[in-house]
Amino acid sequence: MARGSLNVLFAIIGTDGPRGQALRPGLREAHLARLEALERDGRLVLAGPFADGSGSLIVIAADSLDDARAFAEADPYVTGGVFQALDIRPFVKVLPASPAIV
Repeated sequence: MARGSLNVLFAIIGTDGPRGQALRPGLREAHLARLEALERDGRLVLAGPFADGSGSLIVIAADSLDDARAFAEADPYVTGGVFQALDIRPFVKVLPASPAIV
């Protein structure tokens, strides 16, 4: 993917399956490694689990919905059974206009 063509954001919502919480610890390192690679490439907007334990939200830049879906479907949380369902939607970031200072 050429960095200059990444102008579309996608929200990836992974919903945990019944064994999601039990499976997460064994897959977390591989899952985070993929997200950290996206971060290094400037393609990760945000990522993290929902506080209620129901799943996770990941927002990425990708060339197309198909590319975002391919990324999501190859995630260890998907292939390893943590997520029982994926919802991937185009996302429009309105605010903050610049990166937040934490």
